[in-house]
Amino acid sequence: MKTRFILSLAAVGTLLFSFIADNVKTLNVKPEASKVEWFAEKVTGKHNGTVGLKSGQIELDGNTIVGGSFTIDMTTINTTDLEGEYKGKLDGHLKSADFFDVSNHSDAIFIIKKTAPLTGKDGFNTQITGDLTIKGITNEVSFPAKIEIKDDKLAAYGEMTIDRTKYDVKYGSANFFDSLGDKAIMDDFVLKISLGAKI
Repeated sequence: MKTRFILSLAAVGTLLFSFIADNVKTLNVKPEASKVEWFAEKVTGKHNGTVGLKSGQIELDGNTIVGGSFTIDMTTINTTDLEGEYKGKLDGHLKSADFFDVSNHSDAIFIIKKTAPLTGKDGFNTQITGDLTIKGITNEVSFPAKIEIKDDKLAAYGEMTIDRTKYDVKYGSANFFDSLGDKAIMDDFVLKISLGAKI
């Protein structure tokens, strides 16, 4: 009798898991409908640009994000506030071993671990928490996002503040090098991420 009861519980658990799994939809992120912008500051000014989104998926249970990931192509780092020689120098420096070492670490990956409802200003309605990997180093990051879901389509916008030194990007950091003066670069930079996804 006890054996039958245990087997019955196992069967119910299997059916429940199948039911939950069947309710989860996977939406594919469309790189052509997405954009990643970066913003960085130094003592004497600031720079901004873009970086390409390679791929991604978002998992939905109803209208709730329950998982997913996206991959950024670090080889596409592009400065948009400069032109000509200065742009070329900064693009090359950001791709070098001083910064993101893209020849050895071509991808940055963010994996969603959890989401939570968010109320506040500017329409941000979801707090997203996940693991961000840059240069093979992984740290947890949490950031606010605006999420809109309709007819198996998703539009999302988030602003992720990243401490670059946690990913061994220490060039120009006043926390690691003395006497930098006005050549110091701020440790935090911002990624503004817009995603478009659908089944």
